[in-house]
Amino acid sequence: MKATSIFSALLAVALVAGAAGCTKRDEAMGPVQKAGQAVDNAGDKVARDVQEKLDRAKQAGQQVADSAEETRNRIEQATADASKGLNKATEEVGKKVERAGEKIQEATKK
Repeated sequence: MKATSIFSALLAVALVAGAAGCTKRDEAMGPVQKAGQAVDNAGDKVARDVQEKLDRAKQAGQQVADSAEETRNRIEQATADASKGLNKATEEVGKKVERAGEKIQEATKK
């Protein structure tokens, strides 16, 4: 029976040791794994930073395009207004020249 007790005790110790060896140990990362993780983390950070800057640049570009469109519309409106004013002024000058011509004709008839 002693052999059975010793055998049982050894079997119990082996099971405990085996179970302890099967557990995952996150803390036991080797230096290469730590370096790989650091590279992955750095790559992720760079990718996020680049994406943020691209998003900001895209937004700034859209604001510039919107501002340019608004400016183009204002210039177009100002040009149309100036053209109307010029047409009106030309018409007024034409009327005055016509009146002056009529006065000259009347003066020559007398």
